[in-house]
Amino acid sequence: MSHDTESGLVSVVVPAYGRPEYLDAAVESVNDQTYAPIELVVVDDCSPDPIEPIVADAETDSLHRVHVVRHEVNRGANAARNTGIEASRGEFVAFLDDDDYWRPRKVEKQVRAFENASDEVGFVYTGQENVADDGTTTNYRVPETRGWVTHELFRGAPLCPFSSVMVRRSVIDEVGLLDTRFPSWQDREWYLRVSEVCAFETVTEPLAVRRVDSHGQISDNYEQKRDVSYPLFLEKHRPLARKYGRRHEKALVAAQSRSLAHAALVNGQYRDAVRFLLRSIRYDPSQAESFPALAVALGGERAVKAVQHVKRFLERFRGRTKFRSDTNETNV
Repeated sequence: MSHDTESGLVSVVVPAYGRPEYLDAAVESVNDQTYAPIELVVVDDCSPDPIEPIVADAETDSLHRVHVVRHEVNRGANAARNTGIEASRGEFVAFLDDDDYWRPRKVEKQVRAFENASDEVGFVYTGQENVADDGTTTNYRVPETRGWVTHELFRGAPLCPFSSVMVRRSVIDEVGLLDTRFPSWQDREWYLRVSEVCAFETVTEPLAVRRVDSHGQISDNYEQKRDVSYPLFLEKHRPLARKYGRRHEKALVAAQSRSLAHAALVNGQYRDAVRFLLRSIRYDPSQAESFPALAVALGGERAVKAVQHVKRFLERFRGRTKFRSDTNETNV
């Protein structure tokens, strides 16, 4: 990729498809950022109704530049992100899904994190607040994985979704664009490649807000994840893990198998869940999370619902406790 990069400019890439009721809030949350300059690139992935009028009507006065690019055919979120990257000019690239939005200081704090970090840091991500459609907070995701994280990612270390992420353009130039072959795990696949060339840094406050109800409606198709993303992920990244040693290759297979088993549980595919959890344990029994998950899978639907209820309660309690002192700052 070749770009006329503008120093200090943050390019915000928004892939958009068929959710006009949320897009206005996403765009205006970019306009409300305390940092400048910001360029907004919205990629309309062939929505049934073009989204350019929505962007035109939104408040964008504080932005350095606004682009709307439309695909003539629907190509998927990864292709839309790639189109946005290629159309942008910023030294930094941030991503925002069309149904998510940001707190006003998100970009400022991420750029400051880059400025305060060593040159080896090329990826900064924030905490995330998950909300229902009525605006009620359901839980928080707290970023903890930082530094040179490749080995941790092999073991399934959690990272936040794209709406939390900002990356140096030089890193994208080095690792390449997102892989459009993946119907799911697009973020995880790309983060693993990025982790090979730069260190990761975190901003712990939940400055990205994710609407969990809308994301649930477009959740990944389990069969596609099992039949396409899972084998493709292992085919692509087992050689990378093997380069670091056999134990890292086993850790990768175990973590991806456990992740697929989780998707199977959510979709009521309990036999598949048991099968992939057993595979996870066989490849790396040191990943202790697989054992209680196996017990849940064997317990079927009733066990899954009970665990989900407890997990939601604990996440809500943990998040509110951790961020109680930051409430005023993160909601201004």
